[in-house]
Amino acid sequence: MATDFLGRMLRHDLPNPNTSPELFDGILTRRVMAFLIDCVIMGAAILIVTLVAGILGIFTFGLTWLSIPLIVPLTFVVYYAVTLGSASRATLGMRATDIVLTPTRETTLDGWMAMIHVVLFWISCSILTPFIVLIGLFTPRRQLLHDLVLGTMMVRRSPMVRHWQAYARAGDAAQ
Repeated sequence: MATDFLGRMLRHDLPNPNTSPELFDGILTRRVMAFLIDCVIMGAAILIVTLVAGILGIFTFGLTWLSIPLIVPLTFVVYYAVTLGSASRATLGMRATDIVLTPTRETTLDGWMAMIHVVLFWISCSILTPFIVLIGLFTPRRQLLHDLVLGTMMVRRSPMVRHWQAYARAGDAAQ
């Protein structure tokens, strides 16, 4: 059975970039576009919540204004936890660019894993920017540093659905 760079066992049904290149075509470009779309969405949400906190601060004699420094990090974590932790395993930007987050190990992708994913993403972005995407150029499945650490990968959604269906049919035929 295959292992990742830390020696952890990978799922046996993971797509191989050599046999299924359509799952990884343009994935890094799609990730950047999805990130930009998500930033616009989160920026709008941050603006709305900040305006509401500002207005409420007038009525609460400034107490609500104390929450303003927490709005940005909470918005990012909640947005990613709700969208990545959902059944679609994709943010709104990822859905628009036809990509999905997939675990590479025998784990489930829930809200907690999504929150850890976004925290590691922003830590790696703050340390490696603008070189974060360069790591993906050297990994066969186009994984970034935080993907490798957490055991996740991004693939194109529409070809992935066909891959899982073919894998299920092959499993049914073997039985």
